[in-house]
Amino acid sequence: MLLCISNGNIINGKGGVFLGKDILIEKDRIVEIGTNLSKNVHRVIDATDMWVIPGLIDAHCHLREPGFEYKEDIVSGTRSAAAGGFTSVACMPNTEPAIDNAAMVQYIKLKSASEGKVRVYPIAAITQGRKGKHIAEMGEMKKAGAVALSDDGDPVSDANVMRLALEYAKQFGLLIISHCEDKSLVADGVMNEGYVSTILGLKGITRAAEEVMVARDVILSEITEAPIHIAHVSTAGAVDIIRHAKSRGIPVTCETAPHYFSATDEWVENYDTNAKVNPPLRTQRDVEAIKEGLRDGTIDIIATDHAPHHIDEKEVEFNLAANGISGFETAFSLSYTHLVDTGLLSLEELVAKLSTTPAQILGIPGGVLDIGLPADITIVDTKREYIVNRDKFYSKGKNTPFHGKKLKGKVIYTIVGGKVVYDKEVLT
Repeated sequence: MLLCISNGNIINGKGGVFLGKDILIEKDRIVEIGTNLSKNVHRVIDATDMWVIPGLIDAHCHLREPGFEYKEDIVSGTRSAAAGGFTSVACMPNTEPAIDNAAMVQYIKLKSASEGKVRVYPIAAITQGRKGKHIAEMGEMKKAGAVALSDDGDPVSDANVMRLALEYAKQFGLLIISHCEDKSLVADGVMNEGYVSTILGLKGITRAAEEVMVARDVILSEITEAPIHIAHVSTAGAVDIIRHAKSRGIPVTCETAPHYFSATDEWVENYDTNAKVNPPLRTQRDVEAIKEGLRDGTIDIIATDHAPHHIDEKEVEFNLAANGISGFETAFSLSYTHLVDTGLLSLEELVAKLSTTPAQILGIPGGVLDIGLPADITIVDTKREYIVNRDKFYSKGKNTPFHGKKLKGKVIYTIVGGKVVYDKEVLT
């Protein structure tokens, strides 16, 4: 099977930009990049005026399986990921049961290999049952295929347990991804603490709940000399702490999610539960700090934190609603609209945040287009404008505050291992 992507503008993920070029794919590999390669092929994709980029890689998502298949499962989640341009996703272990042993890691790998539309990399739990007390069998889980460790959804509150986890994980070459949240400071808060929470009469969550834990984990990373990755950064203070840590050579990386640079706590003003997320949407000052962190390299990557929920978990009182946004299918467009179209980042820099650097941080294949490499490719039309319609999401989770918003930049094709899995709004 020969597939040719014809006349596209290529960003190869390693510093190269090539306008009006072809990519020839045989079976699952890129075999040639050049011109006039479309003769005698089985299929030609005309990519004129579109950008051909390395397949997007999400370092933080929730596929909900096992245990919460009514919210999402591996089939629906990977279909949604494909529609969002993602060719690889790393799924978090806050399932039921938790992904805290080798058998569970193997289950995710086998199920996704047989039923998934994209590549799935399991992130295993740091502690048994994600309870923050006893460290899970890291070595066995790595052998089974875990690419990182996290208790995401909950922090490892005990500092000594986190210190030991960093030391053990370092020995196995596994990255710890930290959910930075001091639960005692969160208390029963449901949104960002500030003016908006006051006028709405909702209990607020202080930014210190995030920043205290970011500072703690940076210090633990320094004393153990073990790398740590900070998940879903949302505050200006957290950005400053990480920026300072990096300047001192501490091995810390971090991510933010599109909603933290695309929306503020003002989006909650109508008690919209689709805008309820953890950590919460912050202020405009925080949004600007997140953008600056992306611009200056403090924030390494953009991850979706795709968190689908059943409609019944969102159509309730704000205090009772589940936290989370269904993020796969709007991630590229939100990022392009708010970062590239505004001039903050170049498209090449955005590709690094959404593909090349996530691959490097997780230590997985992808993020680069070159001869001999797997043909994991996303084709986007950066001129295309559209209105977000959650009813057309492939995800089971329709929970998004961006429904009805006009965005720019649309995924047109997603190719995984040489196979077209998403073709102009249709899954194949």
